Amino acid sequence: MRNRSRLLGALSLLLVAAPLAQAHPGHEGHDFTWDFSGGFAHPLSGWDHLLAMIAVGLWAAQLGGRARWLVPSAFVGVMALGAALGHAGLMFPGVEQGIAASVLVLGLLIATAVRLPVAAGMALVGLFAGFHGIAHGAEMPATAGGLSYGAGFILATALLHAAGVGLGTIAARFSANAAKFAGWAIAASGVVLFAL
Repeated sequence: MRNRSRLLGALSLLLVAAPLAQAHPGHEGHDFTWDFSGGFAHPLSGWDHLLAMIAVGLWAAQLGGRARWLVPSAFVGVMALGAALGHAGLMFPGVEQGIAASVLVLGLLIATAVRLPVAAGMALVGLFAGFHGIAHGAEMPATAGGLSYGAGFILATALLHAAGVGLGTIAARFSANAAKFAGWAIAASGVVLFAL
């Protein structure tokens, strides 16, 4: 019981203790370099992307089986395509709202332990990945350094997904409700992101 309390406390701090900053350059306080390290830091620097990436992994762990790697892979692949489109100039209204929606919906999927077929799960996270990718790509430099920057944020995203899968797997061993509790915290963060 003590381990469960510690795990729930740690997940709570991870998910809601820090301020919910936007991850995109142009927001106050961000000073990015346009190389691999800047790209790698980008998803780690804002709670909107960070929570969504971890949530994808948590939900994939809940789904189990092949979804553990197929759902995160779908996110990474579509995000990379979205980044290419964003870098080419495709931008449309509602990208930030789409990112906030990804945090809210993924949190709710985890909290309510929704089980979808793997293909449907891949399609859903792919939809959200498009918003994240367009936001990343719109900020990539026009220089050749953009490829290095893109490789950095793709690697960071994959590692955050892996961390989410790991956390989900560990949480399931301690308590059936640990991941659900984290999902509610993620969903609440999504509501806050809409208000920002």
